[in-house]
Amino acid sequence: MQFCFWFFLFLALPLMATFLYSISTSWGVSVLPDDLTLKWYQELFHDERFLLALWHSLLVCVGSILLSVILVFPLVFVLNYYFLKLKAFVNILIIMPFAVPPIVSCVGLLQLYADNIGGTAWILIFTYFTIALPFIYRALDNAMSNVNLNELIASNAMLGGSLMGAIFKLVLPNLRNGILVAVFLSFSFLIGEFLYANILVGSAYETLQVYLYNIKNQSGHYSSALVIVYFVLIFITTFIASLIKE
Repeated sequence: MQFCFWFFLFLALPLMATFLYSISTSWGVSVLPDDLTLKWYQELFHDERFLLALWHSLLVCVGSILLSVILVFPLVFVLNYYFLKLKAFVNILIIMPFAVPPIVSCVGLLQLYADNIGGTAWILIFTYFTIALPFIYRALDNAMSNVNLNELIASNAMLGGSLMGAIFKLVLPNLRNGILVAVFLSFSFLIGEFLYANILVGSAYETLQVYLYNIKNQSGHYSSALVIVYFVLIFITTFIASLIKE
């Protein structure tokens, strides 16, 4: 228990120092900051460029996750209800996006779509869809494996219900926690993605991580405040996902 405490403290020290720096007026002469202030957070949340970057990040993350859930759920249902023997093949196929180095994917995407959707939210949404796909698929497949689909649908049919009715009234409610876990975990991963966002859209559609990169040469206090806000956002989404999973 004592080891866990010191290990956690060791990991938390950089974040604690970053937070302390983000609320200091200046810190360079003594061990502790000269004075404390919330000026940097006030400037951050009054900065239209930051708010726009945050909105861009939320838009592409939520859009790609919704697209993934909408497209992956029918696939998972069909595999678990009709084609169980194909699950092993799909499990391999679904992780193929990770077999391609991100920089190679970026070059290919720019060659194909730079003239059409390059520099827009669409290219990021479709790219993030491929990143979120394995997480969404695995979470939904695990949740659906714990549901006896054959019995649920057969019981519904005996009562005169349709297949679509069984899906919306019986299957989806049983998968609610699995879907929410997949959504929040995927969001916490995508919100921190930088490589694709920087290469595919850059400043043309500035996301949170690209904005942080672009202001790296400005005030260190301001950048630290942005980092803390980012970590708080990640912590909240991950914490919600862990609560739902339990």
